[in-house]
Amino acid sequence: MLTDLKRELTARARPEHARLLARYFKTGPGQYGEGDVFMGLTVPQVREVARAFSGLPLTDVRELLASELHEERLCALLLLVHMFERGDAKMRHAVYRFYLKHISRINNWDLVDLSAPNIVGEYLLETKDSGAVLVKLAKSKSVWSRRIAVLSTFAFIRAGRHLPTFNIARMLIRDQHDLIHKAVGWMLREVGKRIDRETEEEFLRRHYHVMPRTMLRYAIERLPKRQQQAYLTGRV
Repeated sequence: MLTDLKRELTARARPEHARLLARYFKTGPGQYGEGDVFMGLTVPQVREVARAFSGLPLTDVRELLASELHEERLCALLLLVHMFERGDAKMRHAVYRFYLKHISRINNWDLVDLSAPNIVGEYLLETKDSGAVLVKLAKSKSVWSRRIAVLSTFAFIRAGRHLPTFNIARMLIRDQHDLIHKAVGWMLREVGKRIDRETEEEFLRRHYHVMPRTMLRYAIERLPKRQQQAYLTGRV
């Protein structure tokens, strides 16, 4: 089955699109995605293949996740999400542990964003040690582990809980990486969108003056223009 899956991905590959993706995901020397190799598939195409091979065992998913090809790793993660969503408690635990064990293979922002909320976040919603796990991830030297910490809180936001997002945001508010600025700002914006705007603004009023500009811009994107300007000019 694994050979057939890879064949299906290869059949959809477009070299011209792969070149565009390589630039978009910053694969050049010294960039965050250095060395990543693209086949040239869209996310919907990869999802289509993942659905067709949803019965693939974890042993094959492990091999797929070890691939140097970006879309093969993405397909592996989408298969894990499928397993997690349809599995019983034992399977969900196995997928969660598998995910963290192979976290080094989750090494670009789309791989994080399409998997972390639906595996790590959803699993931690049901555990007592969720805070400790998120803090450990947020303290990592790896930008991808830190982004996993942020994006995992999306599951809590969807469940109406904002405190995990605020806790991780406070930890990462002075992070040096632009991808963390964007992720934190995005999750703060989601708090305002999905839970309560005043709750989001309460956090912003306390911290906007030390937030990186990108983080702040992402966070205030859904606010009225007048309020956006107030935050950006320090007149809140």
